Amino acid sequence: MAAKKKIAASATTIKSARVGKPANGTQFSQTELFDCIKDCCELDNRRTAKDVYTAFSEMIQDALKKGYKVPLPGIGKMQVRRSKARMGRNPATGETIRIAAKKRVRLTPSKACKEAVL
Repeated sequence: MAAKKKIAASATTIKSARVGKPANGTQFSQTELFDCIKDCCELDNRRTAKDVYTAFSEMIQDALKKGYKVPLPGIGKMQVRRSKARMGRNPATGETIRIAAKKRVRLTPSKACKEAVL
């Protein structure tokens, strides 16, 4: 609850975070992510940043379960899509197999994200 009050109080002073090179070379660690959130939102500690991220993550998962398309401004749009059943091949034996229909979570990147990254 304290995290919500702190975020509401500092909503007007949120600064953009500058991300350095990942410590392990290719992947952003959870610690680095929580530190970035902590610094950006001027939170007291990493635990509070983790709680904020966890609440945000659960909110997105709940919305996707209920069938909503979730817009993430500046990043893209998340949605659940259904894939049809289809025929495939076992690469080891060459045998034809049936692949069942299933749901998948898809992120469609926004134009701004594409332009920033590519």
